[in-house]
Amino acid sequence: MANVVIGILALLAGALFCFWGVAAMRFVIAVWGAFVGFNLGAGIVAALTSGGYLSTVLGWVVGVVVALAFALIAYLYYVVAVTLAMASIGFALGTALMVAMGVDWNWLIILVGVVLGVVLAWITLAARLPTILLIVLSAFAGSTVMVGGLMVLGDVVRTSEFTRSDVTARISDHWYWWVIYVVLAVVGIVTQTQLVNKNENLREQW
Repeated sequence: MANVVIGILALLAGALFCFWGVAAMRFVIAVWGAFVGFNLGAGIVAALTSGGYLSTVLGWVVGVVVALAFALIAYLYYVVAVTLAMASIGFALGTALMVAMGVDWNWLIILVGVVLGVVLAWITLAARLPTILLIVLSAFAGSTVMVGGLMVLGDVVRTSEFTRSDVTARISDHWYWWVIYVVLAVVGIVTQTQLVNKNENLREQW
């Protein structure tokens, strides 16, 4: 059950961010915030209780509560929302990069993801990111989450294995996942660019 729920949520949140990240930023970031919050809350419970991911009722409850909190903050406070979104994007891209390099140490993958997330959040606060950069970042981050969702739904990776190093090995052993990842990202960039070009207000917003 957990695999199906997480897989579907990942596909939906990833698709929104990949294909409509800039065009519907406020709504998309709220959804993205809920997805990130759910995974964060459930992950914290799993780490503190030494249990599996979403293997307990507490994990589900905390995940939902944190998801609602993140979604509300993201929707009401736009600057905070964009900063949190960029931080989560940096984390997703950082971990994806480590996996692509064949790193199978979970602690190092998470560390690099956190560092890149903090750096990207700082850059977001320090400077107005150009639209094209937001498009590229959101497209690749959304693609990362979509591929993860597909892998979970396809039973290539199970939620109970999220904290084990063999997950990265499975991803690295299947080159076609990287092809899907790049194709989705490119389609997302093209789609978002076309949407922005058709809407003057979006170009002026950033």
